[in-house]
Order: sequence, then structure tokens, then C-alpha cells
Amino acid sequence: QVQFVESGGGLVQPGGSLRLSCVGSGFTFRVNSMSWYRQAPGKERELVASIAFDGKGTDYIASVKGRFTISRDNAKRTLYLQMNSLKPEDTAVYYCNRPRGAAFATWGQGTQVTVSS
Repeated sequence: QVQFVESGGGLVQPGGSLRLSCVGSGFTFRVNSMSWYRQAPGKERELVASIAFDGKGTDYIASVKGRFTISRDNAKRTLYLQMNSLKPEDTAVYYCNRPRGAAFATWGQGTQVTVSS
């Protein structure tokens, strides 16, 4: 069955960096566009960034553009999110899945990112 395993989160000071990873299994990873989402306490889950199946197209929400970089390694079935210049408002649980509208019903446990001094 479909499974996502996210990792790489942690506690970081404002201005710091983290690199998140997500391994997908149970589906043909290499032919699917993929996305990172996040959910802050008391808020809806929001799509943060997306990447085309071949890695040649990316898209970001305005609040992370220029700070976050999404990438993928299809041979490793792994999606990445490099997060730089982190801000307290980036604090959330981060998840991966296919883009909204095509997302699988199954979600991973996510990885907690906390930005605080």
C-alpha cells in the first residue's frame, strides 16, 4: 500500500536551515508530481511546494519562495525540501504527498519543524 516516511525535522533558531526527506513507496514514484505540505497548530494543512515528475518544474507558495527548495531523487524514491532562513511562522508538521487534487488518502506521520529562539 501507499506509504510516506518523512524525516529531518527538528528545533532550529530563526535564520537556521533544515533539510527534510520523504521516502514514498507503494506507487510509481518516478512518474508522479510530488508536493510538500505543512500544518501548523490550529490551522488547515497547506501546500508549500510542488515538483514535476522529472524534477524540471517547481512551484512554491509566496511565503517560502526564495528560502525553500524542493528536489527529488527518483532512483531513491525520495523527495527533499531544503529550508533556509527559517522563520517562526514556518513552525509546523511537514508532510509529503502528490499535489492537491491528486493526493493519496494515506498520509505519513510527518516531521515536526519548530523555529524558535
